[in-house]
Amino acid sequence: MFGAFRPTSSLYGGLLWKIPWRLSKFQKQRQRKRLRAVDTVVATLDKALGKQGITTKAVERWKEEMPIEQVMEPRDKYTIFDRKEKKYRKSIRKLPKWTRVSQRINPPGY
Repeated sequence: MFGAFRPTSSLYGGLLWKIPWRLSKFQKQRQRKRLRAVDTVVATLDKALGKQGITTKAVERWKEEMPIEQVMEPRDKYTIFDRKEKKYRKSIRKLPKWTRVSQRINPPGY
């Protein structure tokens, strides 16, 4: 009836880009690899600065506050704290730019 302006079936279906509630094993593997890459960068930077006898507050704070990937629980690797969620956790897939954001520590008790 409306020719070229007739709605398509995808417009009837609601949200087109659906995000699965679970990460695949390959996405989990890449997430662990990213966490380990950050750990190696911090370790390399600390070692290089240590050879020169220099210490940096940011590196020292990272080392004492942030756990390394092997010590982290799976819950902390693949989910993030969100106070608006029902159980205060949501998948990292729901976070914009989740491949670039690192949240390793959460509020106490979560």
